[in-house]
Amino acid sequence: MGACELQLESPPQVKLFGKGRKTRICPLWPQTAEVLKEFISVMQLDIRSHAPLFCNQRGQRLTRFGVRYILAKYCRAAVAPCPSLAHKRLHPHSARHSTAMFLLKSGVDLPNIGHWLGHASTNTTNRYATADLEMKRRAIAQSGTLGNSLSPSDAWRRDASVIEWLKSL
Repeated sequence: MGACELQLESPPQVKLFGKGRKTRICPLWPQTAEVLKEFISVMQLDIRSHAPLFCNQRGQRLTRFGVRYILAKYCRAAVAPCPSLAHKRLHPHSARHSTAMFLLKSGVDLPNIGHWLGHASTNTTNRYATADLEMKRRAIAQSGTLGNSLSPSDAWRRDASVIEWLKSL
């Protein structure tokens, strides 16, 4: 991404050329825009330039392979404080998937998520809903059956506060 493809003033957005050789404009969270402004300032970059914003060791445009390498390096470094990361496969697409799941869990509808991701088909976006449903199924399976957690006694029926609370619903 070149700096000229980035708009950090309201509304913050970035112009991307990606999968399917499609160009799309993606909105940025205001916090992301602030971090990028600081990065550009510290690196003394010209926002009007066509020069790459993120470069590798040789000063060339950072590729997805370079991003994958950096993610893997920092993921390995984070295993000590967070052992659950030891077996995680983190790749550049993880950020895209995580954002889609965040939007879904925040109540954004699938067609809007699909447009944001640049999906040509709603079937592609529906995978995120299936993934979320699968997470819910796993959570239910891990918690055991509802019958196992309830006492067979009906002592709750004699508790007036429970009955009053239920009536108030």
